[in-house]
Amino acid sequence: MDVQRTKIAVATRNIANAGTTAPEGNGDYYRPQSVRTTVGDRHDFQRLLLDQVSPGRRAPVFANAGTGAGGLGPQAEIVETESFRYEYDPTHPDADENGMVRYPDINMIREMSQMVSASRLYEANVSAIEAEKEIIKRSLEI
Repeated sequence: MDVQRTKIAVATRNIANAGTTAPEGNGDYYRPQSVRTTVGDRHDFQRLLLDQVSPGRRAPVFANAGTGAGGLGPQAEIVETESFRYEYDPTHPDADENGMVRYPDINMIREMSQMVSASRLYEANVSAIEAEKEIIKRSLEI
């Protein structure tokens, strides 16, 4: 769910900054962002499981599970790209000496589709968690 939340936030930032500019030579400009995900390997799970069930432990402690700091779920990393598009507008205040204005190269259709997809996946995860909670609740009533 954290990865989907990150994808929604990145797509929102990209859409909001699609029309921003900066003067030539100024480092204060928006760079298009994307989300790179990685998945831990099975050895991470084995290590965590053995650490939790080892003799002498009082109670299992899963403090960082799924949060990215030693967790088992997918990890999200925000990556900035140096991708820009140029438009000719000599009257724009941020135009260079050739009249070209630099904008972040953001594909609005791709950003919107990623945002919708991430939102649907987030909703599906919430539904699965709610169903699991209901199953646990009903099993305790037996």
